[in-house]
Amino acid sequence: MSYVVINVLTVPEGAGSTLEERFAARQGAVDSAPGFEHFELLRPVEGTEDYLVYTRWRSEEDFRAWRESQAFGQGHAGAAGRPEGARPAATGSSIWAFQVVQHSSGA
Repeated sequence: MSYVVINVLTVPEGAGSTLEERFAARQGAVDSAPGFEHFELLRPVEGTEDYLVYTRWRSEEDFRAWRESQAFGQGHAGAAGRPEGARPAATGSSIWAFQVVQHSSGA
């Protein structure tokens, strides 16, 4: 079964649209990574102010290979996707990782 990684992003008040724009500018950047299966950027609605970046991979090894890749480094460099002098859209990050043990899809 798949390997799921959720990046929990602390986003300052008022910076959510900036974060979303920066992700939109890099849309599809991970799609060709070996083992990549799915990506979602989740905007908080209730219960938290944190954004979630959900990715699903064929295996933990595929995820780790992407994390060590040049493409990851370029996409996550300090100023990647932001104008010169602009502040980061997220001020904190933590990673949650899971193995999928049961799966169901809607019709």
